Amino acid sequence: MPAIQSLKMTFDALNDFGTFSEGDTLTGKVTLALSKQTTIESLFVKAKGDADVHWTKKNGDHTYTYSAHTRYFKLKQFLIPEKDIVVPQGTHVFSFSIKIPPGSMPSSFRGSHGKIVYKLEAKLCRSWRMDHTVEKEINFVSKSFPNLQSLMSHQVGSTNKEMGFFSKGNAYMDVTVDRRAYAPGETITIDAKIHNSSTSEMTPKFSLIRDVMYRARGNVKTENTVIHKVAGDCIKTKTQKHVKCAMKIPCDLLQTIQNCDIISMEYHLKVYLDISFAFDPEIIFPVVVVPPIMAGHLYPAGAIGGPSNSDFPPPAVAMGPYQAGAIGGPTNSDFPPPPVAMGPYPGGAIGGPSNGNFPPPPVAMGPYPTSPHSGTYGQPGVQNYSAPPPAYPAHVSGGCNNPVPMASPYGSPFSSSSSSSVLHPPPTAPTFHTPPCAPDINPPPYPPPLNVSPTAPSYNMLPSAPMMNTDFLSQSDEAPPAYSLLFPTSAATKFDPK
Repeated sequence: MPAIQSLKMTFDALNDFGTFSEGDTLTGKVTLALSKQTTIESLFVKAKGDADVHWTKKNGDHTYTYSAHTRYFKLKQFLIPEKDIVVPQGTHVFSFSIKIPPGSMPSSFRGSHGKIVYKLEAKLCRSWRMDHTVEKEINFVSKSFPNLQSLMSHQVGSTNKEMGFFSKGNAYMDVTVDRRAYAPGETITIDAKIHNSSTSEMTPKFSLIRDVMYRARGNVKTENTVIHKVAGDCIKTKTQKHVKCAMKIPCDLLQTIQNCDIISMEYHLKVYLDISFAFDPEIIFPVVVVPPIMAGHLYPAGAIGGPSNSDFPPPAVAMGPYQAGAIGGPTNSDFPPPPVAMGPYPGGAIGGPSNGNFPPPPVAMGPYPTSPHSGTYGQPGVQNYSAPPPAYPAHVSGGCNNPVPMASPYGSPFSSSSSSSVLHPPPTAPTFHTPPCAPDINPPPYPPPLNVSPTAPSYNMLPSAPMMNTDFLSQSDEAPPAYSLLFPTSAATKFDPK
């Protein structure tokens, strides 16, 4: 009865496609079943990647052989580190972990004259006995596609052919292909504009062709295979036609190989006009087939039409004449957009649009700037507790010629309430007519502008201004100065001072 009942190896998949790439880690288990106690010389797991080509060529009575070999990596991990160790009877499970080296390596491939193979191998060695070996092939997919995003641009080509002996005129063709890189299962979109000004009929045709080249000792072996072919409708003489074609790439198509020195596999799209008794004008477009696992890399992160792993909506995108997030444009936010300048005014400026629910900040009107010690919107000596926004001149607000006080969102400061303090209203103001033109910022009733000079103190309170420690509500019934000028009230309005 043999001592080795079975030797099995399994490895873990990293994705749904069962593929591995540069820098990935191979993990798995080796199961050894022994029917009796056995002395084992070594037990190890080996991972390797190799490329080989081989073909023969007969020339007369001689046959020439061409072959080449390239090794990409070879790694070994010992599961039983000691030599000639005695392993007891039973089933033993050994875990392994091998990291594939980084760097550019070609994808797995098998052709008629060469192959690129990556495999795992577990080997059990005993003295004076046959070795027990188990192998598993790895589906290796290369991610070495430099400048992948640059392959997403359109391809454009044109050709113009003069007819020969059997017809007259010429044929012009202008072709546009949506991009250059595709994953298996995706669709190539082709747009062709054909002008047939000749006396011959012609048929537009589209072919996806695979080119495989094997190299060894300076010799090249080439294979060309038509993967897919589509034919359009016949184009009559002296006519123009706009032809569109959607060619789907087969789901089992192998990816492009460009980083192997002895095997290369590339694709190209041939668009041509089939003309009887004439050379067919054609345009060749290169096509790069990437593995399905890299399909998401064909689009920029968060791009429209590309895949997204985010649970949040995409950023606002300008639609039509509007900028992203602009007033009137689309937005995905639940919050109002920030203040945007409308016309000549900056965002949030007086007279400009505002998205806030609060009144604009105090603005100095006239010669008195706003400060913690100044009055209501430019009036000196009045503490601002709850004041309405100022009435802006017509040239600032863009309104009518007779500005009126704006309503405060917090209510009128002169309305009485049982639970709030009451300000003493000013006496009835005379009717004030603003001239048709924009009023001067410093009208005559205002005090003269401050003469700012090195000797003049800035923002000094007037002697009549109440101090900060004075109880404002306990003052006399004397009206605040200049209130009637900034906030004129209607003559019909009556106040009942208390």
